[in-house]
Amino acid sequence: MSKLQKILVRARRQVFSEMVGNNPSVFQGEGYDFIELREYMPGDDIRHIDWNISAKMQKPFIKIFREERELNVVVVSVLNGSVHFGSKKFKQESIAEIIALLSFSTLKNGDLLSSYIFTDKMVSALKPSKKMSQIQKSVDEILNFNALNQKVDFKFIADTLYKRLKRKSLIVVVGDFFEIPNFAVLAKKHEVVAVVVRDLLEETPPEMGFSSLLDPESGAVLEGDFNASSVKAYSAKVHAHDHELYNTFRKHQVRFTKIYTSSSASVELRRLFEGR
Repeated sequence: MSKLQKILVRARRQVFSEMVGNNPSVFQGEGYDFIELREYMPGDDIRHIDWNISAKMQKPFIKIFREERELNVVVVSVLNGSVHFGSKKFKQESIAEIIALLSFSTLKNGDLLSSYIFTDKMVSALKPSKKMSQIQKSVDEILNFNALNQKVDFKFIADTLYKRLKRKSLIVVVGDFFEIPNFAVLAKKHEVVAVVVRDLLEETPPEMGFSSLLDPESGAVLEGDFNASSVKAYSAKVHAHDHELYNTFRKHQVRFTKIYTSSSASVELRRLFEGR
């Protein structure tokens, strides 16, 4: 079985059995019609409990809603050179897995799915669709894209999505975010979610002594003594970068999560979207 097939089979199984459980989807529609109140039953979403009515009736009641309109979900893969890295598997492969999970969840919920790939330009754009074949095409494009020597331009990404997406959408941007984006304007028009994909080794590298490293974006060779002091300084710099990154996301009202190449993407995505 090819890598593509393994990713698709595993993602589909997780979404249609393990990942969603009693919930209809990790996503929720843009608007809801209130239909009725009914007594709480085990497995119901506690966020829908009407506490005022429950207090009066002395037992829990929940609000029942009907979705007014389908959600337009836009998944965006950012494939600059630094995703061509991983201690056990490349971040690029993890991005493909995350896109597969998000895409299957979207179609399971009956929503529209659009897919984009960006570097410092738009590499691919798949129009809104409800066809399963779109997922295979999108994941295949991610896996087979040559990310080496590719740069990222988040301003171009934000401007392009703002101009192209006329309808209010849920935009999920997946990348390693070693540059800090400004999604302020985009997030005023749409709901924007960032999924930060990292490898543990790049945040806490080992002591390697004198070594030569290749920058996967520029192709430049970096030589130096990677001793305990330099490794500690590097880790501190990454930590400071991420602190600024997360503060920027919060400032612009962009929800986010971090997924490591060694962790379970389905678990982290469920935590992210169940907390909406």
